[in-house]
Amino acid sequence: MKKCSIIVFCVVVVFFAAFFVWPIFQVLRSGFTTSDGQFTLAYFAAIFSNRLYLISIRNSILLATVTTAIAFLIALPLSYFTDRYDFPGKKFFTNIVLLPIMLPPFVGAIGIHHILGVHGMLNAILLKIGIIDGAHLIDWLGNYKLIGMCFLNAISLYPILYLNLVSTLANIDPTLDEAAGCFGCHGLKRFFKITLPLMRSGIFAGVTLVFIWSFTELGVPLIFDYNLVVSVQIYNGLKVINDNQLPFALVSVVLLLSLAFYIFGKLLTGNQNYEMMAKASHASSAKKTGFFKKLTCCSLFIGVTVIALMPHVAVILTSFAGDWYNSIFPNVWTLNNYKITLGHSFTIPSIQNSVIYSGCATLFAVVLGIMIAFVVVRSKLRLRNLLDTMTMLPLSVPGLVMAFGYFAMSQNGRAFSFLNPIKNPTMLLIIAYTVRKLPFIVRSAISGLQQMSYTYEEAAQCLGCSPIKASIKITFPLIIANLLAGGLLVFSQTMLEVSDSLILAQKQQYYPITKAIYELINLLGEGPFLACSLGVWAMTFLAITVISASTFMGKNLGTIFKA
Repeated sequence: MKKCSIIVFCVVVVFFAAFFVWPIFQVLRSGFTTSDGQFTLAYFAAIFSNRLYLISIRNSILLATVTTAIAFLIALPLSYFTDRYDFPGKKFFTNIVLLPIMLPPFVGAIGIHHILGVHGMLNAILLKIGIIDGAHLIDWLGNYKLIGMCFLNAISLYPILYLNLVSTLANIDPTLDEAAGCFGCHGLKRFFKITLPLMRSGIFAGVTLVFIWSFTELGVPLIFDYNLVVSVQIYNGLKVINDNQLPFALVSVVLLLSLAFYIFGKLLTGNQNYEMMAKASHASSAKKTGFFKKLTCCSLFIGVTVIALMPHVAVILTSFAGDWYNSIFPNVWTLNNYKITLGHSFTIPSIQNSVIYSGCATLFAVVLGIMIAFVVVRSKLRLRNLLDTMTMLPLSVPGLVMAFGYFAMSQNGRAFSFLNPIKNPTMLLIIAYTVRKLPFIVRSAISGLQQMSYTYEEAAQCLGCSPIKASIKITFPLIIANLLAGGLLVFSQTMLEVSDSLILAQKQQYYPITKAIYELINLLGEGPFLACSLGVWAMTFLAITVISASTFMGKNLGTIFKA
């Protein structure tokens, strides 16, 4: 066992050194060295003397801060009510509230355009009831693009925070609340004095992921045609990557700022953990509620779900629209968009490509994740905790930085030029997806192994089973729900991965679904309608995978998203 653990450790270290550390190093080296290899701060200084870059960095920080704050205000009451109260339709509501995570925010941005555009649904409603007139239509997106992006990101990403908070609340010993109540601490005072401090680890994990995700979100600003954020400046920098070092310096700034945010958040909310007792009794601590609390819980879940799914509903409506202009609902309904989509030169190859990329990445992630989980949980290797920490690092590094690093390290003349995505991005996309989403399967497998007693394997070995045979015959069947949940999330998340897909897929024949959707959106005429119909196909599939993963793991699903 020890020899196998050492082999796994070495394989993972080499893999991460090549495809996690090296791309980041390439970005940092190019941002801080001249063409002849001399260290310089000139590019770094140029970033902070460039007004466009400063405004973009400021707007990105503002976007991430407001998005995270809104997402937290949505997720906190939802998670608390889920954990503490029983109410009608609880299982249904706790599943449906996860649906916004099934589609990247940038696809929902298409729907937002049909809701908040000058000739969209909201103005049509206001016009219908006489609040505005046809000569004074409000350009909601033109005047409030940054606010619109914050709102869209928040209602798309709050499920990540919700999952973390529910998972954290499920691990809080209910006797602590009972003890506080015995000493006269009730209501909001007990929540802020007892419960909230005990939720620090979950808050840190969720807030970190949402903040970094929204800080480097690329798709939404592109759809909103908003260039004054750092992600779009980096994306535009790909055009001059061979002639200009400033894009590398800008990516380095983003990486360093993300690291600073991570450390600050860790010090603020994640630096204190509490040992719990009697966790097993927590499941029975949900309280039966009266009519008013039941109504409050149901109303909150329904309200949040309706608002969060508005962009998705608009995408669905657009996919059935032949024309949608100055009206509350489409003027013309048709199924032709779906028919055209399934025969369009963009769509069929992109679906096939995404299935191949995501399928291979999921397979690699599952195999690697299981081996890592066994080393972390079952072995006595001294460096096993380091292995666990290392595999979680991709959650803390912006996908945009990693994608740019992969692109940079595979350029002609570099060590990994044989993976150059301009020629064929298949291998690099599979590797990128695997590295980015490996933490999901690792955390899922570790969660399953930690819940399963090792005595089952010991008993099998005492009866003559080898350690490997005992793992295959005993352990795997007992943790299959965890592996399925993690695998489903890896597959679904990679199917609609944005940053890697937009940056690394350069030729149409290799486009994954997200790149095809983006290209369709930019086509005049029927392009947005076709993009929405393709998005609906993806949305339906991902809804099934997210709900299935939630069913398999329940409240433990939140542990997958812990950084």
